[in-house]
Amino acid sequence: MTTDGMLRLHVLRQGAPDRLPLVLLHGFPLDHRMWLDVTDLLPGDPTVLAPDLPGFGASPAGEDVAEALGAPTDAPSLDVAADAVAAALQDAGVERAVVAGLSMGGYVAMALLERHPGLVAGLGLIDTRSTADDDAARARRLDVAATVLAEMRVDAVFGMRTAVLGATNRVARPDLVDRIEGWIRDQGPAAVAWAQRAMASRPDRTEVLAGFDGPAVVVVGEEDELAPPPAAEHMVDVLRDVELTVVPRAGHMTSNESPEPVAAALAGLLRRAQA
Repeated sequence: MTTDGMLRLHVLRQGAPDRLPLVLLHGFPLDHRMWLDVTDLLPGDPTVLAPDLPGFGASPAGEDVAEALGAPTDAPSLDVAADAVAAALQDAGVERAVVAGLSMGGYVAMALLERHPGLVAGLGLIDTRSTADDDAARARRLDVAATVLAEMRVDAVFGMRTAVLGATNRVARPDLVDRIEGWIRDQGPAAVAWAQRAMASRPDRTEVLAGFDGPAVVVVGEEDELAPPPAAEHMVDVLRDVELTVVPRAGHMTSNESPEPVAAALAGLLRRAQA
């Protein structure tokens, strides 16, 4: 394990010690760097923490994290990721935080809310969904996991460099396609396989959201094909204190396709959680 605990916990901004920190959870198959466009735009003086989830970036492998937590090492689970985030925050002295995640990071945020509700002062769900995979999606994830382990490379997920973008930016932003491909290339096949299996096994957490009475934001790209606007509206319908932001001409990676409205939504969430 690292000196930061179960996961590598990056400090993207160091703000006032008397304010709630913002914890940002990255999507698949990336790492904390996907948040840098957003954090540069956050107003005020927030502390922003961004862990690399198990196996990604500088963090230990999922199996190693599970072993350290006393969880089964042969059953990848986002619960392990959530517990590791909680442990890393505890090690950093964080008892309450605003937690936001994009895509896979959103799944982990919801697992964190279920397993460590006292930690979550505010919840940001960005280009994600609260429902479980259907049988077809689950089978695709398991197939990708098997492929990357058999080939020992991550080529099977290179298609995501364009799939995560909206139709507009696939054409207009070749620089962003290249940037996302670079982030994907930096990840290992074991991390990709572990995360795919963990996401395939995740439960429906809609009822977890229904029980949350704190402030929340839901953000979705207008052109998101992986977690489209109806998935966002489903979460909005059950959350009690929620604001919805639909980002025009953006797909699944609103954090990088159009970071300004994402930063504005998170800044508003921080204000509401601190009120």
